[in-house]
Amino acid sequence: MSLKNIRPCGDFRTSYKSDMSLFQDKKSFFLVLLGIVFLIFSPLFFDSYIMSLLIYIGFYAIAALGLNILVGFTGQISVGHAVFFGFGAFASAWLNNKFHVPVFFAIPLAACLTAAIGLLFGIPAARVKGLYLAIATLAAQFIMEDFFSRASWFTGGVDGASAEPLKIFGIFFDTDEKYFYIVLFWVIVSFLIAANLMRTRDGRAFLAVRDHYLSAEMMGINLSKYRILSFGISSFFAGMGGALYGHYLNFVSIEEFNIQLSISFLAMIIIGGLGSIRGSMMGAAFMVLLPEIMDWLTRSLSGTSIDNM
Repeated sequence: MSLKNIRPCGDFRTSYKSDMSLFQDKKSFFLVLLGIVFLIFSPLFFDSYIMSLLIYIGFYAIAALGLNILVGFTGQISVGHAVFFGFGAFASAWLNNKFHVPVFFAIPLAACLTAAIGLLFGIPAARVKGLYLAIATLAAQFIMEDFFSRASWFTGGVDGASAEPLKIFGIFFDTDEKYFYIVLFWVIVSFLIAANLMRTRDGRAFLAVRDHYLSAEMMGINLSKYRILSFGISSFFAGMGGALYGHYLNFVSIEEFNIQLSISFLAMIIIGGLGSIRGSMMGAAFMVLLPEIMDWLTRSLSGTSIDNM
């Protein structure tokens, strides 16, 4: 066999240019572009029910992306991601209701506030790892849940908080078909930010901390800095997804952001693939569509059994 016919297996890159490329090849680029074009025109083909599922996939995918940066790329564990998702929802509603910040700007501002909270919780969490880190983030889950129930000035307490619909140039995005474009915009922006972040020095430092923290520290990487930073970035995306979630429902309740939702976020990134940007989207789609598919199968089987009787 000639050596010319031997092809390398796997992801084999031989230059810095290919290693830094956003897409593996032109085929991947055109597939992503084709998918975006299809989504842009999807409201013309799908009804409100399908569009609502796509919207849920969108803001869950943004939040799962943040958790994947923390768990998949940095090697930190978190079982309290839902409360940061909820903080973003409450923060955006609070900024709009209290300070009359337009919803379009309140969404990224809420994400920044959530990032600050994530950095705060990341400081003690940066000194522990493994099971101890899981317990620390679990404590954050219950601390924030207690805060939500007590801080009625921020969350509305047990009554919840109203979230105004998004309005741009006098146009209300109060239908599924319209709001889908807002979610799609932030999904594209978020995934571009995350993909480019992984190509930077900080992104490579995250991978080094995950793969072998002792070697990373010997190379001069500040472990505490990047562990805390990963918590902040993770919380930013969680807050972004939560803000979009709140203004979609036009109401935010404290009961929604429990430990079960945190476990669902973990399931999304595990199913989609730890350390995979696209896997965050795939995992979110799986978790949103699975109950709908199971419900459809149950109804179909039930109808078939009734017809056969």
